[in-house]
Amino acid sequence: MAYRNQQEFIQALEKAGELVRIRSFVDPKLEIAEITDRISKSGNGGKALLFENTGTDFPVLMNAYGSERRMCMALGVRHLDDVTREIENLFKLLSAPKEGLLDKLKLLPKLGQFASWMPVVKNGRGECQEVVMEKPDVGKLPVITCWPKDGGPFVTLPIIHTKDPNTGSRNVGMYRMQIFGPTLTGMHWHKHKVSARHFAEYQKTGRKMPVAVALGGDPAYAYSATAPLPENVDEYMLAGFLRKKKVELVKCLTQPEIEVPADADFVIEGYVDPTEESIWEGPFGDHTGYYSLPDWYPRFHITAITHKKNPVYPATIVGIPPQEDAWLGKATERIFLAPIKMTLVPEIVDMDMPVEGVFHNLVIAQIKKEYAGQGQKVMNAMWGAGQMMFNKILVIADEHTVITDYKKLAVDVFRNLNPATDVSFSQGPMDVLDHSCSKLGFGGKMCIDGTTKSEEETDEGYVGVTEAWKGLTGEELTGRWPEIAGVNTALLQQGIPCLVLAVRKQRPGHIRELHTALCGLDSLEGIKMILYVEHTVNAADLPVALWRFCNNLDPRRDHILTERPSAIDSKKKFACLGLDGTRKTKELDNFQRDWPNIIVADDATIRAVDAKWSELGLGDFIPSPSLKFKDQVYGEEAVVA
Repeated sequence: MAYRNQQEFIQALEKAGELVRIRSFVDPKLEIAEITDRISKSGNGGKALLFENTGTDFPVLMNAYGSERRMCMALGVRHLDDVTREIENLFKLLSAPKEGLLDKLKLLPKLGQFASWMPVVKNGRGECQEVVMEKPDVGKLPVITCWPKDGGPFVTLPIIHTKDPNTGSRNVGMYRMQIFGPTLTGMHWHKHKVSARHFAEYQKTGRKMPVAVALGGDPAYAYSATAPLPENVDEYMLAGFLRKKKVELVKCLTQPEIEVPADADFVIEGYVDPTEESIWEGPFGDHTGYYSLPDWYPRFHITAITHKKNPVYPATIVGIPPQEDAWLGKATERIFLAPIKMTLVPEIVDMDMPVEGVFHNLVIAQIKKEYAGQGQKVMNAMWGAGQMMFNKILVIADEHTVITDYKKLAVDVFRNLNPATDVSFSQGPMDVLDHSCSKLGFGGKMCIDGTTKSEEETDEGYVGVTEAWKGLTGEELTGRWPEIAGVNTALLQQGIPCLVLAVRKQRPGHIRELHTALCGLDSLEGIKMILYVEHTVNAADLPVALWRFCNNLDPRRDHILTERPSAIDSKKKFACLGLDGTRKTKELDNFQRDWPNIIVADDATIRAVDAKWSELGLGDFIPSPSLKFKDQVYGEEAVVA
């Protein structure tokens, strides 16, 4: 389903009871973000929020994609898997043998559909150019400041258009933009991104690089800008496929080489000069739940700002999960399952990216296994597939396992797991935002093969499933090792041989030393994995502990595999894998990079929102989610003190 524009989408949300209008004044600096954070964590993603009084001429739309229902509405489907099935059927049709004339004729309607999805450039001006700002000033837009240690206000939902100077091929991506002045922002594209490659080509020529930023329009545009498409696939073809209608584009006024959606609410035109010095951009509270720290990025110079009549400024916040971006990620997980299955990993049945893994950190793949080593085959294929190269922890499960039932998944995976033989470690490119890597953008990966093992994959030298740990208590461990601040034995009680320990590290090698000592206890035999988190984390809060653990772990560097003779069968060995998900420091871990803090709202903003809550029309009071995390922050800055 195609929306005529963002306003039609807003009307649809309101009609469905999925949007709340907030008419009281709310400051774009920190307050909008704090209110949105409370609502997005209030259960099922809360509601979309339209802030109508922002102290500027324009309202702000937040949390529009922030639930499964709203994500489906944005893409015009009843269920996200509807898109998966449609893509899979399309692949099957295109790949089927075309032996006779009838088979070829069957393709004609689909080819006509293909043509109807392709973007088209129309003559004249678009709705997005009804008003031209006489003197461009991005400060006149209600650009939000999300978190107290952000470097300033950021455009957080920009649809950024660039072109390859050699081929003219378009890329549409989404990269945050920090505001530095009326006509100057940063352009935060990472080195792995297509627009960064376009920029590198412009650097060779010394020519200024035209760039245009669209905001708003059909909600399919913003989703398509985040989608991990191959470099030669136009994002607006995906948008056309999703909305079942071609995207109409118009040429920019001051950067006519670039086209933008005619129905966008705002367009910011400008250029990046590859001969110019970069700008020190950041920090920024990012989707990992941690601040991404400052670095050098290109300067974007604004040459024009245009907008439609009565536009709405769309924005989003990212931070400690769950947030709105979880549903954008869920859509990608469902939509791109079919292409992965049809072109790269035919044995894959399903895939899940738990919210605690913030997309790239944790991926679960369900496969139809038919031969020994197939888990490793899938591992190599997936780590070589586009943005899946950023994945840190890959868990592979059998086809009979329900991978979205995490308890049953864990029971099955751990039953099939020998930690000494079924966990593979590698290294490669990582997300630039991954602070755990010793080197920026390069670090360790881990694959846990939780499939049923064949005879060829089984090492009989290790003790089988035992439950010597039954009856183990947290008090037994904290009494013996005072550095253990918390113990989570809940998984053991559910038949999952895994412990979560919160530990106050005090010396180099402390976690390795502690893990070796713990594994020496007969009462721990049969426990296959121990996850270590820092002492400030509540080990009993499993979702938070897993979120912190996944962020702080470099699996290749931070794993400790301990083996010893089994106390149950002296002819065999007991093995337990320790994974150090604590904060890394120069003093204790020889970690040379700055370590970021987690993101929390400041006390003044929390008090301000508390005071005006009754005026907002949002129902019963919701306390700030940041309060839960205040004691997990080290110091007051974006960098850990």
